[in-house]
Amino acid sequence: MPFDLPVMIMTLLGGLALFLYGMEQMSGALKAIAGDGLRKLLGSLTKNRFYGVVTGAFATAVVQSSSVTTVLAVGFISAGLLSLTQSVGIIMGANVGTTITAQIVAFKVTEYALGLVAAGFATLFISKKEKLRQAGIAIMGLGLIFFGMGLMSQATNPLRDYQPFIDMMARMDNPFLGILVAAAFTALIQSSSATTGVVIVLALEGFISLEAGIALAFGANLGTCVTAALAALGKPEEAKRAAVVHIAFNLIGVVLWIGFIDHLADWVRAISPNHSDLDGKERLVREVPRQIANAHTLFNVANTFIFIWFTPLFVKLSRLIIRDKPKSLPAEAQPRFLDPIFQETPAIAVDRVRMEVGHLGELVLSMLQNSKSENINLKQVSASRLVKSAHDAELLSAEILSYSRKISYASLSEESHRELEHLLDVTNQLRGVSDTIANNLGTLVKEWRAAQLDASDDTRSKIQSIHLQVTRALRDALTAVQERDYETANRVIRIKHALYTEIDELGTYLGSRLRSHDPNRVEIYRLESRVLEIERRIYYFAKRIAKTVVAEKESPLKGSIADPDDGIPLS
Repeated sequence: MPFDLPVMIMTLLGGLALFLYGMEQMSGALKAIAGDGLRKLLGSLTKNRFYGVVTGAFATAVVQSSSVTTVLAVGFISAGLLSLTQSVGIIMGANVGTTITAQIVAFKVTEYALGLVAAGFATLFISKKEKLRQAGIAIMGLGLIFFGMGLMSQATNPLRDYQPFIDMMARMDNPFLGILVAAAFTALIQSSSATTGVVIVLALEGFISLEAGIALAFGANLGTCVTAALAALGKPEEAKRAAVVHIAFNLIGVVLWIGFIDHLADWVRAISPNHSDLDGKERLVREVPRQIANAHTLFNVANTFIFIWFTPLFVKLSRLIIRDKPKSLPAEAQPRFLDPIFQETPAIAVDRVRMEVGHLGELVLSMLQNSKSENINLKQVSASRLVKSAHDAELLSAEILSYSRKISYASLSEESHRELEHLLDVTNQLRGVSDTIANNLGTLVKEWRAAQLDASDDTRSKIQSIHLQVTRALRDALTAVQERDYETANRVIRIKHALYTEIDELGTYLGSRLRSHDPNRVEIYRLESRVLEIERRIYYFAKRIAKTVVAEKESPLKGSIADPDDGIPLS
């Protein structure tokens, strides 16, 4: 044989490994850099399906991963910020954005590969800032992509004169065989961009014609459907519907174009640079790589333009195929934002935890408002309802903690790591509020009703004033967490002295009434004092929540600061 087969195979596989590893590193680093920015971008530029296409294309071009863009879109659907119809535009746009990889690869940049690796490593090694370090990883990943391409090209170069391989590549002109081979390869390596890159490497060596390259690019589009299907396994229904849209879009697109490959090739030749001064294989090597990249872009842009008008049909199809399943958790305990697919992008997953903590806060705040402890006779309070709400809050907080444990701490920046710790602290404080209301106030309800007692209008009015202040403090603390509002958090903390003074003065007033000749006065005093203890304790938790916001700004390396004199421990 005219070449060393074992060395060629090792070089080819090694180059492919470096190519895939470089793509993974670059994509991961770009996700870390642009995570929060992409979230805001998708949230603000998806007013209709056409904005969605542009947004999806731009976001995918930035992170070089259509799956990340789709993940973000699905998350916004779950949060109620986007409709499934709007997300279809983003998914279609993601297919356009992913063609940028092919355009980059089509340039013969392999000679700069090691320079990029060196520059990326230097940035990673020297920089102390997290975003610069991630940028270094992205640059190094891009260099590895190009270096892997160079190795693959080096490995396949001897095959130029090996007739059996030339004959095999000639069979790729059969579109059905080309599509099948590329689809299988893409399903195996889980990256349509990588398949397109390999196709262009083969074109750079003059092994395939433009028509064969187009068929292989079609196959890459089909093969990535397997990736979408696998990614949706075990995910919520909306994620599965997004996968169905992705699969239907790619499958119908390939079926529509498969009979027009020759026409597409002619159009691409007309718009691409040509080298008519060259002949034979030399001309193929100079022209075909760029033509394949252009065909890949034209194919996806045309499909998007055609199918964007049929968005409602794609939505109906996805809902017909993927039906809603009955929920295992009670409605109130259902997480709204904790989509598992976000765990692959930890910076965004932390933001989802923040949103879910806000949902938990709404549930607990509703408990406090429904407790109506200002109605000291508690006749309007349902102890069983409080217990049910507390159980829902417990289930939801458990979901938050479980989700947070699954976030990859290794991929979190120091800032995101601290943010997650603060959010888990807030979750624990909200559980404390929930338990206090359900256990202590629930017990108090039963005792008050058993004793058949009532309080004076004056006492009820004073307790109502305290209750409203505590409720407002908890609401403001939760707002401060969601909006990172330092001033609102400080306002919650500053009312401590005035509120505790009012509670103490009311306690003294209730004590003075023990001199009354009412035979039930001692029991009434005990129960009234218990209500004050509960209100003090709830404010303690609200203040701890507010302090997480203050700590995040004033002492970013520390958690919230405990205040030992706050609150009275309740059994």
